[in-house]
Amino acid sequence: MKKKSLGYKIFCGIVIAFMVGSMIYAAVTTNSGAVLNSFWSLVPPIIAIVLALITKEVYSSLFIGIVAGGLLASGFSFTGTMEKVFPGGIISVLSDSYNVGILIFLVVLGVLVSLMNRSGGSASFGNWAAKHIKTRVGAQIATIILGILIFIDDYFNCLTVGSVMRPVTDKHKVSRAKLAYLIDATAAPVCIIAPISSWSAAVSGFVPENQNGIALFVKTIPYNYYALLTIAMVFLISITNTNYGPMKLHEYNAEFKNDIYTTPDRPYANQKEENINSKGKVIDLIFPVIILIIFCVLGMLYTGGFFSGASFIEAFSQANASVGLVYGSVLALIISIAFYLIRRVLTFTQCMESFPEGFKAMVSPVLILTFAWSLKAMTETLGAKTYVNVVVDGFAGGFMKFLPAIIFLIAVFLAFATGTSWGTFGILIPIVVSIFDGKDNTMMIIAMSACMAGAVCGDHCSPISDTTIMSSAGAQCNHLNHVTTQLPYAMTCAAVSFVTYIIAGFTKNVYISLISGFVILTAVIFAIKKISDKAAKKEKKTA
Repeated sequence: MKKKSLGYKIFCGIVIAFMVGSMIYAAVTTNSGAVLNSFWSLVPPIIAIVLALITKEVYSSLFIGIVAGGLLASGFSFTGTMEKVFPGGIISVLSDSYNVGILIFLVVLGVLVSLMNRSGGSASFGNWAAKHIKTRVGAQIATIILGILIFIDDYFNCLTVGSVMRPVTDKHKVSRAKLAYLIDATAAPVCIIAPISSWSAAVSGFVPENQNGIALFVKTIPYNYYALLTIAMVFLISITNTNYGPMKLHEYNAEFKNDIYTTPDRPYANQKEENINSKGKVIDLIFPVIILIIFCVLGMLYTGGFFSGASFIEAFSQANASVGLVYGSVLALIISIAFYLIRRVLTFTQCMESFPEGFKAMVSPVLILTFAWSLKAMTETLGAKTYVNVVVDGFAGGFMKFLPAIIFLIAVFLAFATGTSWGTFGILIPIVVSIFDGKDNTMMIIAMSACMAGAVCGDHCSPISDTTIMSSAGAQCNHLNHVTTQLPYAMTCAAVSFVTYIIAGFTKNVYISLISGFVILTAVIFAIKKISDKAAKKEKKTA
């Protein structure tokens, strides 16, 4: 079949956007209250996601979604829309100190990666790994283990694991799409079950003051089925070499055609090679990574008041992840430069040349993040939180045993549409606590974990999620390739998690439900592998 042109895809996107716009306009003109605090508040991100999947172009899709939100929020006023899109949207999110901190952290990480490459540390690590990691399975397992070890923050995880493991997976012919999935699957799903992480701090901050946020977070860990099952799944599919959906083609091309990209868009494939020092050693990569981890942890503890008398747990629960990561990354950058100068693997001039190189490497994720944040701001302006509150309250009556599974689905949809798991926590966790507080403590913990698991799942799947964007950047993979290839894996795990939450709602027993989830997941993966292997044999016979 002839491949559809980009012009055709853009035309389809414009037609869909026009149709949805017409529907929205009709709703606004017939009833002025039909948009705010209603399902329409989720329409702008849905438009952006649909356009991105059709056109395979993420920048314009996100911007059109932002404009759609501006039109809704302003009642289709031209000047009002401009105000909502720019001062109230893009300019506003770029003026937010937390967001600016994340962007600075990204740029500093980009500079550190450039330094590691220039020093020869990445190349040396690749040579070392080539001697010790002998197989494709070994390369994938090493990536997963490193992702699990870096549990402090998902942004830090995505970019660090990507920069360290990319040379290794490339040598063993693992597709960039598979690398991006492994990075993504060990970022948020690991952080959400780590008691000491920026995520545990965020979740505890969303819990009402009459509850101990960290204590509740720890109790939800064994019930966080999506996170636990995702970690189990990445080990299963790597060990058994189970590939399905669009990922199957990417892995086939990488293993047998030596093409780790598959699609024509090959991020960084033709990037100008930096001057690499032949004197570089593995320590030139390991040292900056270790320093970065140590100082990022110390930076977060500092912002949480640890050095002013707060306990370790209290400091993490009230830490400012954005500021802490900036402190940690900047100090790590300074120490790393000094380390390279002392070792004489880089000159001061070469170190300074890494700054613009690192910034350029982060331009794409910075731009996508800015648009994604602006789109999230639109959903907040339109009252998504109020709408979801009403929906959840409506289910709290006669569906109590099914409520964890229902909350899981709502959280998946909300996080997928808005591209934010933390925003989903902020909306749903206070509602869940208010429903069960003082009535059924076990069910409250299960429902909280369902909210957190669903938020991570939706965030994991969403093309406008910052973590998904970071994973693409870390793997240097086409962003939409990453989204489309990981979606079947995430949906498989989500389906098993949904069934497991139904079991948990009836049994209220962590062991029965968790063991059931692992058994179901294992059976599903082996069934998929069997079907996939049969299909491959048929293709070989007919070829």
